[in-house]
Amino acid sequence: MKRESKIKKEEDNIELEDRIEELEVESDSTLVRFDHVSKIFKNDKAILDNINLEIKKGEFVSIVGHSGAGKSTLLKMIHVEESPTEGSVYFDGVSLDMISRRKLAYHRRRIGMIFQDFKLLPQKTVFENVAYALEVCGTPKAEILEDVPQILDIVGLGDKMEKFPRQLSGGEQQKVVLARALIHKPLVIVADEPTGNLDPNNSLEIVKLLLDINKLGTTVILASHDHDIVNKASKRVVVLDHGKIICDDAKGKYKIC
Repeated sequence: MKRESKIKKEEDNIELEDRIEELEVESDSTLVRFDHVSKIFKNDKAILDNINLEIKKGEFVSIVGHSGAGKSTLLKMIHVEESPTEGSVYFDGVSLDMISRRKLAYHRRRIGMIFQDFKLLPQKTVFENVAYALEVCGTPKAEILEDVPQILDIVGLGDKMEKFPRQLSGGEQQKVVLARALIHKPLVIVADEPTGNLDPNNSLEIVKLLLDINKLGTTVILASHDHDIVNKASKRVVVLDHGKIICDDAKGKYKIC
């Protein structure tokens, strides 16, 4: 109980600090902003080249482009797995340039990450995989027992809670990943090629869930090679080519301009 109270107090303090910082910047509906961002690796290759991009709260944005265009690097910067060589990335009005280690864990809990490879714990059940994301933060057991079944019902896995990953289809495993991403009630879902290992039917099922989640107000940023799911979403499409944004259509289709 002491550990849970300490973690809760730290999160409350971080939230208060973030609110103070947010009041110091111009308030608007922008959730993510890339301001003249470039990423250059040791071989002098620019993976991202002078990116200027704003994503509003509640938007659904598809990021498309050839392999190596910079999609994954862009998403990693939102999650602070990569940092810009030049420029700045802002999240909910706050610069991520100098984010402290203490604030980093809290920042990442505001982002639900979905990957192509499921990253599930094979020795844990569906329920335990989702619950684990709460347990490591010191969430009370009663809250876990209430929240996890609700999230699993939302993604259509209410009857699979006691199954292990090996007993699930690829589509069901990705739904577990989606449930785990949602469990902290994030501001944004960031999905990096979430349907790369799925068949067409399961792929469309995942994008439908993402659209349903977006309708509830959660921002969704989807990076994908999959023409069908991008076209199914029929939302804003941003096209990357050699690290540059070459197209940005408010309600577009998958295309390489």
